[in-house]
Amino acid sequence: MLSVVDGCSRRELLRIGAATVGGLTLPGLLAAQGTSIGKSLRNSSVVVLNLQGGPTQFETFDPKPDAPHEIRSITGDTPTSLPGVAFGGTFPRLAKLADRMAIVRSYRHGISSHGPAAMHVMAGGNPTGAMMGALFARVAGLTDPATGMPNNALVTAPGLGPQYKDLYVSVDRVSQTGTLAPAYRPFDPSAGGEIIDNMQLHVRGNRLDDRKSLLGRLDQLRRTLDDTGQIASAGHFQQQAFDVLARGVADAFDLSKEDPRLVERYDTGCFEPTAAIKKRNTYAKQFSPVALGKQMLLARRLCQAGCGFVTVTCGGWDMHGGGKEFTMADGLASLTPAVDKAVSAFIQDIQRRGLSEKILLVITGEFGRTPKINKNGGRDHWGNLCTLAFVGGGLKMGQVVGRSDRTASEPDSDPVSSSNVLATIMNTLFDVGELRLQTGIPKDIERIITGNAPIRELV
Repeated sequence: MLSVVDGCSRRELLRIGAATVGGLTLPGLLAAQGTSIGKSLRNSSVVVLNLQGGPTQFETFDPKPDAPHEIRSITGDTPTSLPGVAFGGTFPRLAKLADRMAIVRSYRHGISSHGPAAMHVMAGGNPTGAMMGALFARVAGLTDPATGMPNNALVTAPGLGPQYKDLYVSVDRVSQTGTLAPAYRPFDPSAGGEIIDNMQLHVRGNRLDDRKSLLGRLDQLRRTLDDTGQIASAGHFQQQAFDVLARGVADAFDLSKEDPRLVERYDTGCFEPTAAIKKRNTYAKQFSPVALGKQMLLARRLCQAGCGFVTVTCGGWDMHGGGKEFTMADGLASLTPAVDKAVSAFIQDIQRRGLSEKILLVITGEFGRTPKINKNGGRDHWGNLCTLAFVGGGLKMGQVVGRSDRTASEPDSDPVSSSNVLATIMNTLFDVGELRLQTGIPKDIERIITGNAPIRELV
């Protein structure tokens, strides 16, 4: 029995993803594209790199080198390509690319509990509680009409293959749909998902549980259609439907399509916690960032294939220290160099491809860390000042937005709120003026997307 959500049936919500070999559901929808909502889309994508656990502002983008020893960055600082601006000492690659970044030093939401803070940040504080990718998919549709790619996707380390299955990820904290239908939950290739559940590609079972299975079964479909001549004899929109299912989707998830030299530029496989750290600290192994580079490369590929919103997770940033937990020195020894390499490769990659105006990268986490290093060599939860940086998206780069106080404990200028972040992202994805003229969008969703102010220095 079909349930009804937001005024339409589940089948209608999933009809793009529910195409079958014998049906014309997807081709029919492709033929019917060109509806008015398309006028509101900017043909852009957003990637959110979520540093799960709460990234320290000191050791990333606000090192406070002149603060007392117990406050300033334990990794030191490194000058950047922006005069007078320094990053943490383990960000040398990003420091050279600072002119292509916008660093926000006044972001605050005030929540210091992991779950509520993580969901708040991913939702941009919106009252539905739905993550921003779900809001985007609610308006833009579950899939991109031209390519068939999911419009909201999640890229975790386990999603890159079985060799990463034991690495940490907290999916629920970055994929909530709040009061929206569960169908808008991000597509997660490591765990199936609504779109995969409903493709029904005439194979046994109703789930395609991992990326390898997805690739293999789509390739099998393509070979079957080629052998029987169905692709050659199909009409234009049938052929397009077969193409997006059997070629576009599969190819986007296949990193073997990339030049090995580019894969190497992204690769973070060498940033494994040391044997000594893992022996002393059994908590450390699951936080290895060895998959992060491939996650960022896959995110770029998904954006190129038409995905509008991609969330990339990187765990291990809850560095209280003591017991079985990371000390700051333990965690930062592998995590920050991995972020430095993976993100710098991403920045250079999208620039070389002419995508810097079309892809916006947002780097954040659930909250920041306390100004004073605690007795266990770590920093505790801190919602009064949070890490936030932007790259690309047609925004104004090469600047620091706002300022923190002398101990990086709170904003010393007008604070940037989560609703400002939400509006900045939505203005990248939508022409909000045009969106206000569209019909068929629930008024509460329209108000959330169009009713907040973006970070004024960026737009």
